[in-house]
Amino acid sequence: MKTLLTALLFLLPAALFAADPVKHVKADDAAKIIAEGNVTIVDVRTPDEFKDGHIKGAKNIDIMSDDFQAQLAKLDKTKPTLVHCQAGGRSTRSLPIFQKLGFTHLIHLDEGFGGWEAAGKPVEK
Repeated sequence: MKTLLTALLFLLPAALFAADPVKHVKADDAAKIIAEGNVTIVDVRTPDEFKDGHIKGAKNIDIMSDDFQAQLAKLDKTKPTLVHCQAGGRSTRSLPIFQKLGFTHLIHLDEGFGGWEAAGKPVEK
């Protein structure tokens, strides 16, 4: 019994990670995905944050706006979608909304735009 319990505790984190339908990436991998094309970039920060700098081609859909879900619903849910905020908190909170709306290929920039900038990736203003 103890061996079975130990095996289950060992496998549980792997099973939970495997069950996560979201691909989590850092700036370097995100840049590669963007360079390949065919990805929608959704920046869930405020419009003021977006104006101060953003990833080229990103769509700004503020998670705090009243019509956040309605704006997301207009996007192609089958296209790979890279989601980010400034540091990863707001975009992480947005992921269940994307999933509820039926997005099938979500990619999360774990360290957000701050991580993107820190990695020296290009910023558009």
